[in-house]
Amino acid sequence: MTSNANSSHTSNTNAAKQTYPTLPNHRPENNPSNIQTQHSEGWGQFSENFNWDAAHQELAASAPESHCITETINKGAFCVDHHPEAIQKKTALIWVNKIGETHRFTFNDLRKTSNQLANGLAQLGIQPQERVFVYLDRVPELYTSILGILKTGAIAGPLFSAFGPEAILDRLKTSEATTIITSPSLKPRLDSVRKELPHLKHVIVVDSDHDPIQGNLGAGEYPYREWIQKYDSEFEAHRTGPEDGSVMHFTSGTTGKPKGALHRHKALISQRATAKYILDLQPDDIYWCTADPGWVTGTAYGIFGPWSLGITQLVYEGGFNADTWYQLIQEHHVNVWYTAPTAIRMLMKAGLDCPKKYDLTSLRHLCSVGEPLNPEAIQWGLQAFDLPFHDTWWQTETGSMHIVNQPGLAIKPGSMGKPFPGVTAAILDSEWNPLPTGEEGHLAIRPEAPSLFKTYWNQPEKYNSKFKNGWYLTGDRAMKDSEGYFWFIGRDDDVINTAGHLVGPFEVESALVEHPAVAEAAVIGKPDPERMEIIKAFISLAEGHQASDELIEEIRLFVRHRLAAHAYPRELDILDSLPKTRSGKIMRRLLKARELGLPEGDTSTLED
Repeated sequence: MTSNANSSHTSNTNAAKQTYPTLPNHRPENNPSNIQTQHSEGWGQFSENFNWDAAHQELAASAPESHCITETINKGAFCVDHHPEAIQKKTALIWVNKIGETHRFTFNDLRKTSNQLANGLAQLGIQPQERVFVYLDRVPELYTSILGILKTGAIAGPLFSAFGPEAILDRLKTSEATTIITSPSLKPRLDSVRKELPHLKHVIVVDSDHDPIQGNLGAGEYPYREWIQKYDSEFEAHRTGPEDGSVMHFTSGTTGKPKGALHRHKALISQRATAKYILDLQPDDIYWCTADPGWVTGTAYGIFGPWSLGITQLVYEGGFNADTWYQLIQEHHVNVWYTAPTAIRMLMKAGLDCPKKYDLTSLRHLCSVGEPLNPEAIQWGLQAFDLPFHDTWWQTETGSMHIVNQPGLAIKPGSMGKPFPGVTAAILDSEWNPLPTGEEGHLAIRPEAPSLFKTYWNQPEKYNSKFKNGWYLTGDRAMKDSEGYFWFIGRDDDVINTAGHLVGPFEVESALVEHPAVAEAAVIGKPDPERMEIIKAFISLAEGHQASDELIEEIRLFVRHRLAAHAYPRELDILDSLPKTRSGKIMRRLLKARELGLPEGDTSTLED
């Protein structure tokens, strides 16, 4: 954000069901307005009395005596084994495959299948804390495999099915994984690097009618359907301690290799509490998290949070298509929807007429995660669904939501929201000391939440470097306003210094996407001998607009008018699409590397 942008906006505290005016500049001193949102039952009392010990006790109280978690907690068992009979009979997973066929699985179905897998892994000799990876599309076996791995006490490592051989090699080699569960269509990528993985002993191949095994399997390779039938559907889960490793997610590096962020079993305490109070999940809800479990959101809020609460959730194997997504919401009566800003912008690109073709009145609560949510997207949600999107901030390393727009809290479009109860956040200076309200600096978190990661696998120095003066350093820059709302500026290495003014990319990107011709935008700083850096923007166009020099100039002036003379893009390129990770984050640093002819670094999470 700029330090001296100057504009004013009219205060508006009307209910969420009324259209909210556009706020191109979302700095808090210029934006006192907010959107009032619905209240979650019990939120006020929870917020006042919350602490992590109480959340742990609430989790323990929900489990039968035979699954006491005072000293032990197993995330896999807790999500599908501990539920009472009524929930065991309830649908846990509504799975829609790529060709539109719907299949339903109860909690008891997931319990039995994950137990069979756990017995099979135990028979192979898998030991607690051994690394077992899953490399599958969003099929039911992906979910039951993660649960079954955790029941054995092993560490589960989900991988995106879009990963190529090099990305697989990096992760399996770094983690020294001994076992991988994959499919016939993905196995050739693994086979191409198998000789470089001396620790990999077992390959379980999930065959199906749509993806059968071709030819014979080699030594240490097992056909899933035949293999799993050998094992009993009852299994006593390993009594993992709260501090034991559970799930390993790799974060893509700007340079060097990806880092394996290891999470603990006790992360379930945070994930369950935030799923209940921020996603506002109710017992009869149908919930849809669009994230793949290869991304931390897809495990924290696509497995652990909702299923620990006994919630039915929808999983769609296919990719993005606006009409298909709306059809899924209509057909399955989705109540709570958790998706990424990139997906929201793609829905916006399809236009407001598209959602009007469907009955979307089942929707009650909308949330967003992955990157900052532009103010325009929040207001578009009001127009399209009569509901605002609630942005949530967290990271692979934090393991659960930390700064949130919770139900009942007025939304300031463009703000990250406020810290979840039990989370202490601050803005620090370069000496790692807290800054006063209104000053920009480093966003830091006290390492208090149970979900904070345990380590970077075999990189203790890198892990230790993330902590200073009792704070976890997020690597983000932000500021806090007088009402306690936090405002994202950019990554530490993304902030642009142009003629002495610090400009956050997100502010310029938000102004860009408010132009009707702009579908997506990314901004970088480009070295300049006179100004130190200039702002360069990359955009993709909304449907019905054609690139031209006149349009480029119009967009540049549009942003200059809304921000300031120093905060508009002096250069602007129009691309067919912007490079994004599989989790939907636009890769600014990749655009910058290409613009400046620098090494591109790790691109294993690139969408295409």
